[in-house]
Amino acid sequence: MTSFSLARQPTIITVLAAVGLAATSGVIIGFGALSTLGAIAFAPWVGLIGFDSGIAGGAVATVAATALWAVATHAQGGAAMNGSLLVRFAAFFVLGVGSALAGRRLRRSEEAQRNVAALQSALIDSTLDGICLTDDAGNLLISNAPLRRLSAELGMPAQGTVPARLLAISDRLAEPERYRARMQELADSVHAETSDEFELAGTGRCFRGFTAPVLDPRGRLVGRVWTLREVTADRELDRMRDAFVATISHELRTPLTSISGFLEMLEDEEHRIGETGRSYLDVIRRSTDRLHGLVEDLLLIAQIEAHRVELASNRVDLATVVSRCIDESRPAAEEKNVSLELESNGSAVVAGDERRLAQVAGNLVSNAVKFTAAGGTVTVTIDRAGDDVRLVVADTGIGIPANEQMQVFSRFFRASTATRLAIPGTGLGLAISDALVEQHGGTIGLESEEGVGTRVTVTLPGVSQDR
Repeated sequence: MTSFSLARQPTIITVLAAVGLAATSGVIIGFGALSTLGAIAFAPWVGLIGFDSGIAGGAVATVAATALWAVATHAQGGAAMNGSLLVRFAAFFVLGVGSALAGRRLRRSEEAQRNVAALQSALIDSTLDGICLTDDAGNLLISNAPLRRLSAELGMPAQGTVPARLLAISDRLAEPERYRARMQELADSVHAETSDEFELAGTGRCFRGFTAPVLDPRGRLVGRVWTLREVTADRELDRMRDAFVATISHELRTPLTSISGFLEMLEDEEHRIGETGRSYLDVIRRSTDRLHGLVEDLLLIAQIEAHRVELASNRVDLATVVSRCIDESRPAAEEKNVSLELESNGSAVVAGDERRLAQVAGNLVSNAVKFTAAGGTVTVTIDRAGDDVRLVVADTGIGIPANEQMQVFSRFFRASTATRLAIPGTGLGLAISDALVEQHGGTIGLESEEGVGTRVTVTLPGVSQDR
Protein backbone atom coordinates (compact mmCIF):
# COMPACT_ATOMS: atom_id res chain seq x y z
CA MET A 1 0.00 0.00 0.00
CA THR A 2 1.51 3.35 -1.01
CA SER A 3 1.41 6.53 1.04
CA PHE A 4 -1.08 7.99 -1.47
CA SER A 5 -3.76 5.32 -1.05
CA LEU A 6 -7.19 6.70 -0.25
CA ALA A 7 -8.55 3.68 1.58
CA ARG A 8 -7.32 1.01 3.94
CA GLN A 9 -8.57 -2.39 4.97
CA PRO A 10 -11.51 -1.73 7.36
CA THR A 11 -11.52 -3.31 10.78
CA ILE A 12 -14.26 -4.26 13.21
CA ILE A 13 -14.60 -0.56 14.05
CA THR A 14 -16.04 0.11 10.55
CA VAL A 15 -18.48 -2.77 10.87
CA LEU A 16 -19.69 -1.60 14.29
CA ALA A 17 -19.96 1.99 13.08
CA ALA A 18 -22.02 0.86 10.04
CA VAL A 19 -24.32 -1.06 12.37
CA GLY A 20 -24.56 2.04 14.55
CA LEU A 21 -25.40 4.16 11.54
CA ALA A 22 -28.24 1.80 10.53
CA ALA A 23 -29.45 1.48 14.13
CA THR A 24 -29.57 5.25 14.54
CA SER A 25 -31.70 5.55 11.40
CA GLY A 26 -34.03 2.83 12.75
CA VAL A 27 -34.41 4.58 16.11
CA ILE A 28 -35.21 7.90 14.47
CA ILE A 29 -37.82 6.32 12.17
CA GLY A 30 -39.29 4.01 14.82
CA PHE A 31 -39.61 6.58 17.59
CA GLY A 32 -40.14 9.66 15.47
CA ALA A 33 -37.06 11.24 17.00
CA LEU A 34 -35.86 13.21 13.99
CA SER A 35 -36.54 16.55 15.61
CA THR A 36 -34.91 15.37 18.86
CA LEU A 37 -31.78 13.75 17.45
CA GLY A 38 -31.45 15.34 14.06
CA ALA A 39 -28.65 14.78 11.58
CA ILE A 40 -26.06 15.15 14.36
CA ALA A 41 -26.88 11.62 15.50
CA PHE A 42 -25.24 10.22 12.35
CA ALA A 43 -22.02 12.27 12.79
CA PRO A 44 -20.12 9.97 15.24
CA TRP A 45 -20.59 6.97 12.97
CA VAL A 46 -19.42 8.86 9.89
CA GLY A 47 -16.36 10.03 11.76
CA LEU A 48 -15.50 6.52 13.00
CA ILE A 49 -15.90 4.96 9.55
CA GLY A 50 -13.73 7.64 7.94
CA PHE A 51 -11.08 7.34 10.65
CA ASP A 52 -10.93 3.56 10.34
CA SER A 53 -11.47 3.01 6.60
CA GLY A 54 -9.80 6.02 5.02
CA ILE A 55 -11.06 8.67 2.61
CA ALA A 56 -13.06 6.23 0.46
CA GLY A 57 -14.76 4.83 3.54
CA GLY A 58 -15.48 8.36 4.78
CA ALA A 59 -17.05 9.26 1.41
CA VAL A 60 -19.25 6.13 1.41
CA ALA A 61 -20.32 6.88 5.00
CA THR A 62 -21.17 10.43 3.96
CA VAL A 63 -23.46 9.22 1.17
CA ALA A 64 -25.03 6.61 3.46
CA ALA A 65 -25.64 9.07 6.31
CA THR A 66 -27.15 11.64 3.95
CA ALA A 67 -29.44 9.03 2.40
CA LEU A 68 -30.53 7.69 5.78
CA TRP A 69 -31.27 11.21 6.99
CA ALA A 70 -33.36 11.82 3.89
CA VAL A 71 -35.26 8.53 4.42
CA ALA A 72 -35.90 9.39 8.07
CA THR A 73 -37.13 12.86 7.09
CA HIS A 74 -39.49 11.39 4.52
CA ALA A 75 -40.75 8.82 7.05
CA GLN A 76 -41.58 11.65 9.43
CA GLY A 77 -43.74 13.25 6.74
CA GLY A 78 -41.25 15.96 5.95
CA ALA A 79 -39.55 16.84 2.70
CA ALA A 80 -35.78 16.83 2.28
CA MET A 81 -35.09 20.00 0.35
CA ASN A 82 -32.12 20.10 -2.01
CA GLY A 83 -30.50 22.84 0.03
CA SER A 84 -30.87 20.87 3.27
CA LEU A 85 -29.50 17.73 1.63
CA LEU A 86 -26.52 19.65 0.28
CA VAL A 87 -25.77 21.19 3.68
CA ARG A 88 -25.92 17.81 5.46
CA PHE A 89 -23.94 16.12 2.73
CA ALA A 90 -21.20 18.77 2.97
CA ALA A 91 -21.08 18.49 6.76
CA PHE A 92 -20.90 14.71 6.69
CA PHE A 93 -18.27 14.83 3.93
CA VAL A 94 -16.02 17.22 5.86
CA LEU A 95 -16.39 15.06 8.97
CA GLY A 96 -15.77 11.76 7.17
CA VAL A 97 -12.83 12.93 5.04
CA GLY A 98 -11.31 14.97 7.87
CA SER A 99 -11.46 11.96 10.20
CA ALA A 100 -9.89 9.83 7.46
CA LEU A 101 -7.00 12.26 7.05
CA ALA A 102 -6.50 12.46 10.82
CA GLY A 103 -6.56 8.67 11.07
CA ARG A 104 -4.09 8.29 8.23
CA ARG A 105 -1.70 10.78 9.84
CA LEU A 106 -1.95 9.04 13.20
CA ARG A 107 -1.33 5.62 11.63
CA ARG A 108 1.68 6.94 9.73
CA SER A 109 3.07 8.43 12.94
CA GLU A 110 2.56 5.13 14.74
CA GLU A 111 4.20 3.23 11.88
CA ALA A 112 7.17 5.60 11.89
CA GLN A 113 7.52 5.14 15.65
CA ARG A 114 7.34 1.37 15.26
CA ASN A 115 10.01 1.49 12.55
CA VAL A 116 12.29 3.62 14.72
CA ALA A 117 11.70 1.32 17.69
CA ALA A 118 12.47 -1.71 15.50
CA LEU A 119 15.69 -0.11 14.23
CA GLN A 120 16.75 0.82 17.75
CA SER A 121 16.00 -2.68 18.97
CA ALA A 122 17.97 -4.18 16.07
CA LEU A 123 20.84 -1.82 16.81
CA ILE A 124 21.21 -2.67 20.49
CA ASP A 125 20.59 -6.36 19.79
CA SER A 126 23.53 -6.38 17.33
CA THR A 127 26.06 -5.02 19.85
CA LEU A 128 28.57 -7.23 21.66
CA ASP A 129 27.65 -5.73 25.02
CA GLY A 130 24.61 -6.60 27.04
CA ILE A 131 22.64 -3.38 27.58
CA CYS A 132 19.60 -2.53 29.64
CA LEU A 133 17.77 0.51 30.95
CA THR A 134 16.15 0.64 34.38
CA ASP A 135 14.16 3.21 36.27
CA ASP A 136 15.71 4.95 39.28
CA ALA A 137 14.57 2.06 41.51
CA GLY A 138 16.38 -0.52 39.37
CA ASN A 139 13.31 -2.04 37.70
CA LEU A 140 14.06 -3.30 34.19
CA LEU A 141 12.55 -1.24 31.36
CA ILE A 142 14.46 -2.31 28.22
CA SER A 143 17.08 -5.00 27.58
CA ASN A 144 18.84 -6.33 24.49
CA ALA A 145 19.40 -9.89 23.29
CA PRO A 146 23.09 -10.17 24.38
CA LEU A 147 22.17 -9.18 27.94
CA ARG A 148 19.34 -11.72 28.08
CA ARG A 149 21.73 -14.40 26.81
CA LEU A 150 24.45 -13.49 29.35
CA SER A 151 21.89 -13.33 32.15
CA ALA A 152 20.74 -16.87 31.33
CA GLU A 153 24.33 -18.14 31.18
CA LEU A 154 25.13 -16.56 34.55
CA GLY A 155 21.97 -17.97 36.11
CA MET A 156 20.41 -14.63 37.04
CA PRO A 157 16.76 -14.75 38.15
CA ALA A 158 14.14 -13.50 35.69
CA GLN A 159 12.38 -11.32 38.26
CA GLY A 160 13.42 -8.49 40.55
CA THR A 161 15.43 -5.31 40.20
CA VAL A 162 18.73 -5.38 38.32
CA PRO A 163 20.86 -4.91 41.49
CA ALA A 164 18.91 -7.76 43.13
CA ARG A 165 19.46 -10.03 40.11
CA LEU A 166 23.17 -9.24 40.12
CA LEU A 167 23.38 -9.87 43.85
CA ALA A 168 21.70 -13.27 43.43
CA ILE A 169 24.76 -14.75 41.65
CA SER A 170 27.34 -13.60 44.23
CA ASP A 171 28.03 -17.16 45.44
CA ARG A 172 29.18 -18.14 41.94
CA LEU A 173 31.96 -15.53 41.85
CA ALA A 174 35.62 -15.75 42.77
CA GLU A 175 35.34 -12.94 45.36
CA PRO A 176 31.76 -13.14 46.65
CA GLU A 177 32.15 -10.80 49.64
CA ARG A 178 33.75 -8.01 47.62
CA TYR A 179 31.12 -8.49 44.93
CA ARG A 180 28.23 -8.30 47.43
CA ALA A 181 29.60 -5.10 48.91
CA ARG A 182 30.00 -3.58 45.46
CA MET A 183 26.48 -4.53 44.36
CA GLN A 184 25.06 -3.01 47.52
CA GLU A 185 26.93 0.21 46.77
CA LEU A 186 25.46 0.24 43.27
CA ALA A 187 21.94 -0.25 44.63
CA ASP A 188 22.38 2.65 47.06
CA SER A 189 24.23 5.08 44.75
CA VAL A 190 21.82 5.70 41.89
CA HIS A 191 23.73 8.79 40.73
CA ALA A 192 27.11 7.03 40.55
CA GLU A 193 28.93 6.16 37.33
CA THR A 194 30.91 2.98 37.92
CA SER A 195 32.90 0.30 36.13
CA ASP A 196 33.74 -3.07 37.72
CA GLU A 197 35.15 -6.44 36.75
CA PHE A 198 34.34 -9.82 38.27
CA GLU A 199 35.30 -13.44 37.62
CA LEU A 200 33.24 -16.61 37.83
CA ALA A 201 34.73 -19.10 40.27
CA GLY A 202 36.24 -22.18 38.70
CA THR A 203 35.62 -21.15 35.08
CA GLY A 204 37.99 -18.22 34.58
CA ARG A 205 35.26 -16.28 32.76
CA CYS A 206 35.63 -12.54 33.39
CA PHE A 207 33.02 -9.83 32.92
CA ARG A 208 33.12 -6.05 33.01
CA GLY A 209 30.03 -4.15 34.11
CA PHE A 210 29.31 -0.45 33.69
CA THR A 211 26.45 1.69 34.96
CA ALA A 212 25.65 5.39 34.67
CA PRO A 213 22.66 7.62 35.45
CA VAL A 214 20.33 8.71 32.64
CA LEU A 215 19.14 12.31 32.93
CA ASP A 216 16.37 14.16 31.12
CA PRO A 217 17.03 17.53 29.40
CA ARG A 218 16.32 19.28 32.72
CA GLY A 219 18.96 17.23 34.49
CA ARG A 220 16.52 15.09 36.48
CA LEU A 221 17.28 11.41 37.02
CA VAL A 222 14.99 9.20 34.95
CA GLY A 223 16.84 5.89 35.17
CA ARG A 224 20.15 4.09 34.76
CA VAL A 225 21.88 2.38 31.87
CA TRP A 226 23.74 -0.87 32.56
CA THR A 227 26.16 -2.69 30.27
CA LEU A 228 27.80 -6.09 30.64
CA ARG A 229 30.67 -7.40 28.50
CA GLU A 230 32.64 -10.62 28.69
CA VAL A 231 36.38 -9.84 28.80
CA THR A 232 37.72 -13.34 29.36
CA ALA A 233 39.88 -13.26 26.23
CA ASP A 234 41.29 -9.84 27.15
CA ARG A 235 42.25 -10.96 30.65
CA GLU A 236 43.82 -14.15 29.30
CA LEU A 237 45.91 -12.11 26.87
CA ASP A 238 46.95 -9.81 29.72
CA ARG A 239 48.03 -12.79 31.82
CA MET A 240 49.97 -14.27 28.92
CA ARG A 241 51.63 -10.94 28.21
CA ASP A 242 52.55 -10.41 31.86
CA ALA A 243 53.96 -13.94 32.09
CA PHE A 244 55.93 -13.38 28.89
CA VAL A 245 57.36 -10.07 30.13
CA ALA A 246 58.33 -11.56 33.49
CA THR A 247 59.93 -14.62 31.87
CA ILE A 248 61.88 -12.64 29.30
CA SER A 249 63.05 -10.17 31.94
CA HIS A 250 64.28 -12.96 34.18
CA GLU A 251 66.00 -14.82 31.34
CA LEU A 252 67.74 -11.66 30.12
CA ARG A 253 69.09 -10.82 33.54
CA THR A 254 71.34 -13.86 33.76
CA PRO A 255 73.36 -13.31 30.57
CA LEU A 256 73.47 -9.56 31.23
CA THR A 257 75.02 -10.20 34.60
CA SER A 258 77.73 -12.28 32.94
CA ILE A 259 78.33 -9.65 30.28
CA SER A 260 78.59 -6.92 32.91
CA GLY A 261 81.07 -9.00 34.92
CA PHE A 262 83.34 -9.59 31.94
CA LEU A 263 83.09 -5.92 31.00
CA GLU A 264 84.43 -4.97 34.42
CA MET A 265 87.29 -7.40 33.96
CA LEU A 266 88.09 -5.95 30.53
CA GLU A 267 87.97 -2.41 31.91
CA ASP A 268 90.80 -3.37 34.27
CA GLU A 269 92.83 -4.33 31.20
CA GLU A 270 91.58 -1.40 29.09
CA HIS A 271 95.04 0.20 28.86
CA ARG A 272 96.40 -2.93 27.17
CA ILE A 273 93.85 -3.32 24.35
CA GLY A 274 94.53 -0.17 22.34
CA GLU A 275 92.33 2.62 21.04
CA THR A 276 90.24 0.39 18.76
CA GLY A 277 89.56 -2.07 21.56
CA ARG A 278 88.52 0.75 23.89
CA SER A 279 86.01 2.04 21.31
CA TYR A 280 84.57 -1.43 21.07
CA LEU A 281 84.29 -1.56 24.85
CA ASP A 282 82.40 1.76 24.87
CA VAL A 283 79.87 0.37 22.39
CA ILE A 284 79.44 -2.82 24.43
CA ARG A 285 79.12 -0.80 27.63
CA ARG A 286 76.43 1.51 26.23
CA SER A 287 74.48 -1.39 24.76
CA THR A 288 74.72 -3.30 28.02
CA ASP A 289 73.49 -0.29 29.99
CA ARG A 290 70.60 0.08 27.59
CA LEU A 291 69.67 -3.59 27.97
CA HIS A 292 69.93 -3.27 31.75
CA GLY A 293 67.53 -0.34 31.63
CA LEU A 294 65.10 -2.23 29.41
CA VAL A 295 65.12 -5.29 31.68
CA GLU A 296 64.56 -3.13 34.76
CA ASP A 297 61.65 -1.37 33.04
CA LEU A 298 60.10 -4.70 32.06
CA LEU A 299 60.43 -6.03 35.59
CA LEU A 300 58.99 -2.85 37.04
CA ILE A 301 56.01 -3.00 34.68
CA ALA A 302 55.40 -6.61 35.74
CA GLN A 303 55.61 -5.59 39.43
CA ILE A 304 53.24 -2.67 38.87
CA GLU A 305 50.68 -4.90 37.15
CA ALA A 306 50.95 -7.39 40.02
CA HIS A 307 50.66 -4.57 42.61
CA ARG A 308 53.98 -5.59 44.14
CA VAL A 309 55.75 -2.21 44.05
CA GLU A 310 56.43 -0.97 47.57
CA LEU A 311 57.22 2.72 48.02
CA ALA A 312 59.13 4.40 50.81
CA SER A 313 57.55 7.50 52.33
CA ASN A 314 60.20 10.07 53.12
CA ARG A 315 60.58 13.82 52.77
CA VAL A 316 61.99 14.37 49.30
CA ASP A 317 63.16 17.65 47.82
CA LEU A 318 61.87 17.26 44.29
CA ALA A 319 64.02 20.13 43.02
CA THR A 320 67.19 18.30 44.07
CA VAL A 321 65.99 15.06 42.48
CA VAL A 322 65.13 16.77 39.22
CA SER A 323 68.41 18.68 39.17
CA ARG A 324 70.33 15.39 39.31
CA CYS A 325 68.20 13.98 36.47
CA ILE A 326 68.97 17.04 34.37
CA ASP A 327 72.70 16.64 35.02
CA GLU A 328 72.44 13.03 33.81
CA SER A 329 70.62 14.07 30.63
CA ARG A 330 72.79 17.11 29.89
CA PRO A 331 75.49 15.23 27.92
CA ALA A 332 72.82 13.82 25.57
CA ALA A 333 71.27 17.29 25.23
CA GLU A 334 74.62 18.90 24.44
CA GLU A 335 75.39 16.20 21.91
CA LYS A 336 72.11 17.03 20.11
CA ASN A 337 72.56 20.81 20.61
CA VAL A 338 69.36 20.96 22.70
CA SER A 339 69.05 23.62 25.39
CA LEU A 340 68.13 22.09 28.77
CA GLU A 341 66.93 24.55 31.42
CA LEU A 342 65.66 24.23 35.01
CA GLU A 343 63.39 26.77 36.70
CA SER A 344 62.57 26.23 40.36
CA ASN A 345 60.50 28.48 42.62
CA GLY A 346 59.99 27.97 46.34
CA SER A 347 59.73 24.82 48.38
CA ALA A 348 59.35 21.56 46.44
CA VAL A 349 59.22 19.02 49.27
CA VAL A 350 56.98 16.00 48.78
CA ALA A 351 56.44 12.73 50.63
CA GLY A 352 57.50 9.71 48.64
CA ASP A 353 60.14 7.32 47.39
CA GLU A 354 63.15 9.29 46.17
CA ARG A 355 64.37 6.54 43.84
CA ARG A 356 60.99 6.16 42.15
CA LEU A 357 60.47 9.92 41.86
CA ALA A 358 63.90 10.17 40.26
CA GLN A 359 62.80 7.50 37.82
CA VAL A 360 59.72 9.55 36.89
CA ALA A 361 61.70 12.74 36.43
CA GLY A 362 64.44 10.93 34.52
CA ASN A 363 61.91 9.37 32.13
CA LEU A 364 60.25 12.71 31.40
CA VAL A 365 63.49 14.68 30.92
CA SER A 366 65.19 12.01 28.79
CA ASN A 367 62.04 11.68 26.65
CA ALA A 368 61.92 15.44 26.11
CA VAL A 369 65.57 15.52 25.02
CA LYS A 370 65.20 12.44 22.81
CA PHE A 371 62.19 13.80 20.92
CA THR A 372 63.54 17.35 20.46
CA ALA A 373 65.51 18.15 17.34
CA ALA A 374 68.83 20.04 17.25
CA GLY A 375 68.44 23.68 18.23
CA GLY A 376 65.33 22.96 20.31
CA THR A 377 64.66 23.66 23.97
CA VAL A 378 63.63 21.58 26.96
CA THR A 379 62.39 23.56 29.96
CA VAL A 380 61.83 21.90 33.33
CA THR A 381 59.82 23.91 35.87
CA ILE A 382 59.14 23.12 39.52
CA ASP A 383 56.73 25.29 41.50
CA ARG A 384 53.92 25.21 44.04
CA ALA A 385 50.26 25.02 43.04
CA GLY A 386 48.45 25.62 46.33
CA ASP A 387 49.31 22.70 48.60
CA ASP A 388 50.73 20.69 45.71
CA VAL A 389 54.12 20.58 44.02
CA ARG A 390 54.07 20.73 40.25
CA LEU A 391 56.73 19.43 37.87
CA VAL A 392 56.39 20.57 34.26
CA VAL A 393 58.60 19.27 31.45
CA ALA A 394 58.05 21.18 28.21
CA ASP A 395 59.88 20.70 24.93
CA THR A 396 59.83 22.06 21.39
CA GLY A 397 60.05 18.58 19.88
CA ILE A 398 58.16 16.57 17.30
CA GLY A 399 54.92 16.39 19.30
CA ILE A 400 52.22 13.72 19.28
CA PRO A 401 49.19 13.58 16.94
CA ALA A 402 45.95 14.57 18.68
CA ASN A 403 44.23 11.25 17.94
CA GLU A 404 47.02 9.31 19.67
CA GLN A 405 47.36 11.31 22.88
CA MET A 406 44.83 9.20 24.81
CA GLN A 407 47.15 6.18 24.42
CA VAL A 408 50.48 7.69 25.47
CA PHE A 409 50.31 6.20 28.99
CA SER A 410 49.66 2.67 27.69
CA ARG A 411 52.36 0.03 27.84
CA PHE A 412 54.54 -0.29 24.73
CA PHE A 413 52.70 2.49 22.91
CA ARG A 414 54.83 4.65 20.61
CA ALA A 415 53.54 7.67 18.74
CA SER A 416 53.54 7.55 14.95
CA THR A 417 55.79 10.61 14.88
CA ALA A 418 58.46 8.65 16.77
CA THR A 419 58.21 5.50 14.68
CA ARG A 420 58.19 7.51 11.45
CA LEU A 421 61.50 9.16 12.42
CA ALA A 422 62.90 5.81 13.68
CA ILE A 423 63.61 7.24 17.14
CA PRO A 424 64.51 4.29 19.40
CA GLY A 425 62.41 3.48 22.45
CA THR A 426 60.24 0.85 24.12
CA GLY A 427 57.10 2.81 24.94
CA LEU A 428 57.40 2.02 28.66
CA GLY A 429 58.63 5.33 30.12
CA LEU A 430 55.31 7.16 30.31
CA ALA A 431 53.42 4.03 31.41
CA ILE A 432 55.84 3.57 34.31
CA SER A 433 55.74 7.27 35.18
CA ASP A 434 51.94 7.27 35.18
CA ALA A 435 51.78 4.27 37.54
CA LEU A 436 54.42 5.64 39.93
CA VAL A 437 52.83 9.09 40.08
CA GLU A 438 49.45 7.53 40.81
CA GLN A 439 50.97 5.45 43.62
CA HIS A 440 52.33 8.69 45.12
CA GLY A 441 48.82 10.12 45.17
CA GLY A 442 49.49 12.50 42.29
CA THR A 443 48.34 13.05 38.74
CA ILE A 444 50.09 13.28 35.39
CA GLY A 445 48.80 14.94 32.24
CA LEU A 446 50.06 15.58 28.75
CA GLU A 447 49.45 18.33 26.21
CA SER A 448 51.01 18.09 22.78
CA GLU A 449 50.81 19.49 19.27
CA GLU A 450 52.44 17.75 16.37
CA GLY A 451 55.43 19.70 15.12
CA VAL A 452 55.23 22.19 18.00
CA GLY A 453 56.13 20.30 21.15
CA THR A 454 54.91 18.47 24.24
CA ARG A 455 54.20 19.54 27.80
CA VAL A 456 53.94 16.95 30.60
CA THR A 457 52.66 18.08 34.00
CA VAL A 458 53.08 16.05 37.19
CA THR A 459 51.25 17.20 40.33
CA LEU A 460 52.18 15.69 43.71
CA PRO A 461 50.91 16.42 47.23
CA GLY A 462 53.34 18.84 48.85
CA VAL A 463 54.79 18.81 52.36
CA SER A 464 55.30 22.02 54.29
CA GLN A 465 58.83 22.92 55.35
CA ASP A 466 58.02 22.98 59.07
CA ARG A 467 56.82 19.39 59.20
